[in-house]
Amino acid sequence: MVLTLITILGVFIGSFLNVCIHRIPLGKSVVYNSSHCPQCRTSLKFYDLIPVVSYLVLGGKCRYCHGNIKLRYPMIELFTGVVYLVLGYKFYTDIQLLKYLFLFSVLIVIFFIDLQHKIIPDGLVIIIMMWGIIWQFFTPEISWVNAIGGALLGGGTLLVLALITEGGFGGGDIKLMFAIGMYFGVLHTLLTLFLAFITGGLFGIVLILMKGYTRKDFIAFAPFLILGIVMSILCGDFIIRLYRSLW
Repeated sequence: MVLTLITILGVFIGSFLNVCIHRIPLGKSVVYNSSHCPQCRTSLKFYDLIPVVSYLVLGGKCRYCHGNIKLRYPMIELFTGVVYLVLGYKFYTDIQLLKYLFLFSVLIVIFFIDLQHKIIPDGLVIIIMMWGIIWQFFTPEISWVNAIGGALLGGGTLLVLALITEGGFGGGDIKLMFAIGMYFGVLHTLLTLFLAFITGGLFGIVLILMKGYTRKDFIAFAPFLILGIVMSILCGDFIIRLYRSLW
């Protein structure tokens, strides 16, 4: 029952995340402006905004102009619901559930903004940083020395690589990993970077082979950092134990 409620909450939160993903890159408020159809500009009623359900009832079209509604909206709502379900299952009786529900919500927004616009808004990184510091003060999972070490390792590694590759990594990537390092400490930050480089590298090779991309083409790296973050949180301890058992 509890997991069902957490999943439903995630679907509704996903609806708000859609608003953030659309408006933040445009510099618009995510709170004060009412939702409207991006094509006919008609303000939407509450029954037009029920996550997933409204999309299905309306057949994927605006009630007023019959323009197509992007499939991305219900997909992100469902995806957020699944993410909340997985986190609820892993941290079912742990206060850390609240910590990671919020963190993952912000990461979903960053993921899709960077995927579409190739930017990571500073405001979102600051939110992640402040949220991590608050939890570090009141319910620390790691020592402050480890947290600061993780931040320096995460941000510093990408900064050095950005200087070496002359812009191969953006400032947003650097700041994001600096903030995440505060959550993870040195070991899990190192694992996150490793997983991000592996998945990003494999994806780049596939693109080069299939679509004619070159090594000079820019590929948003934040989605791979976020994939590494997710894997570190959900199964990082298992991966580390497996690695140590092999050696």
